[in-house]
Amino acid sequence: MSNNNFDGDLEKFLRKLFTDKNKKKAKVVEVVDSEAQTVKKEKQPKNMRKWATSALIVTAIFAIAIIAFANLYIVKENEYKVVRQFGEVVKFEREPGLHMKIPFIQSVTTLPKNLMTYDMMQEEINTKDKKRIIIDNYAVWRVVDPKELISNAGTLPNAERRMSEFIYSVLRTELGKLDYEQIINDADSSRGDINNNVTLKVNELLANDNYGIEVLDVRIRRTDLPPENEQAIFTRMISEREKTAQTYLSQGDAEKRRIEAETDQDVQMKLAKANREAAVTIAEGEAEAAKIYNKAFSQDPDFYSLYRTLESYKKTIGDDTVIILPSDSPYARVLSGYLE
Repeated sequence: MSNNNFDGDLEKFLRKLFTDKNKKKAKVVEVVDSEAQTVKKEKQPKNMRKWATSALIVTAIFAIAIIAFANLYIVKENEYKVVRQFGEVVKFEREPGLHMKIPFIQSVTTLPKNLMTYDMMQEEINTKDKKRIIIDNYAVWRVVDPKELISNAGTLPNAERRMSEFIYSVLRTELGKLDYEQIINDADSSRGDINNNVTLKVNELLANDNYGIEVLDVRIRRTDLPPENEQAIFTRMISEREKTAQTYLSQGDAEKRRIEAETDQDVQMKLAKANREAAVTIAEGEAEAAKIYNKAFSQDPDFYSLYRTLESYKKTIGDDTVIILPSDSPYARVLSGYLE
């Protein structure tokens, strides 16, 4: 007789057996899952620290790259780059290329390297003969030493302002040595010399103060009169031009009369010489003709006498000529046709 509760029922026994096995497996799985969760809970803090460290490293590298790129600067062909450290100029770059500055403590300022034109304001200046004129000029200049410019002028506009003051001062001095006519008269103008002198003296002043700029050319573009003096000056200029024109006309008339007198005298001399030579030639010809006539007529005097008589008829007898001659006159006989 069996000791279990199945009472010889095999089906119940098997069901009970499999049910117990499944319960054991479930318990084992639950035990394994709980152990795995415990392991995960123990390993989780280590992975978080690793990811945090990696993130910090990547962030640092990215920040360093941003800072490095932010402190790179490019120098172009037509510009200077001035590097300052705590406001003081430490260097400047003039060669084109890629350069780098120290982060946070250095800054970069750009200055042009090409030629620049500065248009000055119109200014009123007194000439040597106490005439007031208004000049309009310009200057061509460039930066030659950026460090001196920044140290002594501070900024580019300040350097231009100082250059303008020097140019005006020198122009006022140079034009004050000339009369008004010498400045505005195209035939006797000294503007070219003034421009060169002003350029040289302005560069000397800029070099003495170490402004780091150079003036290549100063040009007077235009000179005008103050509005209140224009009409009076124009009236005087018209009067002077009319006087000059009258002088030229008088000189022209005198020259004309002199040329005409010389020409008339030359013509009279040439005509007298020609008449004299013609008279000599005619006399020589008549003498030669007379010689030939005498030689020819001497061979037959009667024929010569008849020829002379006939020639005289041409000069003495016309359509209305009346001649009274004796009938026995030889002259009348020949005229009547009696030759013997």
